[in-house]
Amino acid sequence: MPRFLPVLLLVCASLRAQTAVVLPFFNHSDSTNLDWIGESISESVRDSLVSEGLLVLNREDRLEAYRRQSLRPGAELTHASVIKIGQALDASTVVYGSFEVTAEPGKEPLKSSLRIDARIVDLKNLSQSTPLTETGVLEDLAALEAHLGWQVLQQLAPKTASSEKDFLAARPPVRIDAVENYVRGLLAANPEQRRRFFMQAARLDEHYSQPCFQLGKAAWEQKDYKSAASWLQRVARSDPRYFEAQFYLGLCRYHQGDFAGATQSFQTVAAAVPLNEVYNNLGAAQARAGQSAAALTSFQKALEGDDSDPDYHFNLGYALYLDGKYDQAVSSFRAVLARNQTDTEATTLLGRALKKEPAVRAEARERLKTNYEETAYRELQAELKKK
Repeated sequence: MPRFLPVLLLVCASLRAQTAVVLPFFNHSDSTNLDWIGESISESVRDSLVSEGLLVLNREDRLEAYRRQSLRPGAELTHASVIKIGQALDASTVVYGSFEVTAEPGKEPLKSSLRIDARIVDLKNLSQSTPLTETGVLEDLAALEAHLGWQVLQQLAPKTASSEKDFLAARPPVRIDAVENYVRGLLAANPEQRRRFFMQAARLDEHYSQPCFQLGKAAWEQKDYKSAASWLQRVARSDPRYFEAQFYLGLCRYHQGDFAGATQSFQTVAAAVPLNEVYNNLGAAQARAGQSAAALTSFQKALEGDDSDPDYHFNLGYALYLDGKYDQAVSSFRAVLARNQTDTEATTLLGRALKKEPAVRAEARERLKTNYEETAYRELQAELKKK
């Protein structure tokens, strides 16, 4: 499989036609306070599909489509509106549906009956599946969502889907109060509200992966690397955000000086998602860990994937310079300046390499990448498999 190429972003526009979108399920219950369940079902089904390798648009894309169509998220849509949203997103498949919670006389609220009905619309052939139904009690919401995800997967990818037993075993049930707090965090209006809801969700169920990712990513953005690492390392392997979590965990470990740990995280990602930015960061971690030969290999892989990025040329040049390979380093630094004439650091190191001055190893000039483009990579991978 080829590594991530510069042309990828151009290709992705044509790949969107191969993707699915999962809409929030409509609330047919008497209480509007249960609207969050519709979002929860949508997120759970989406995560189930993504974790099995299907291409599914994210929540932000879907919200943007609602905004453009002047639709309120969570509002019940007509069949025509469902099709219109799918077409606006250039998706080939739309998953949508409804749920209803019915109170049972004399029973506690969590024992209320829950029914979920889902449909799959094939926008290419303008056809619709028969309803997929899950029934149970409200407190078993997470288990019902997981089984619905498996049902949808069977419809969309019957040849590659995991067995029902394996699929459900990888998704142990989550407490409903934890699920509610997580979803309310997704729906919250500001970062502090989101953090409180996610913290509560993680506290209520310590094995619940999704809030751990959200808390870890937020801490990373605040440069609280210690806290971010503690959350990100709790993201489960079955979570579709696992490799993204490992990528940012690697960055957190790098900034904390744990270069062996950072190397391990980036190697985990590179084995599954061989992006240029992953190889670049892997090389930086290896260089700081004293693995100069391995670092050179990783930097070369990043550069092979994108020759236009000056940072990849810089890191390779710096690794060569540290290794005493001055003539090769000169070529790399000149390549940097050919792409960015204002790079003063590359200019300085070019001068040193030309003079064959010994490197000062404590300088640690490696350049990291913080972007992570797994979705685009998966889209290209799916397109290549078709050819």
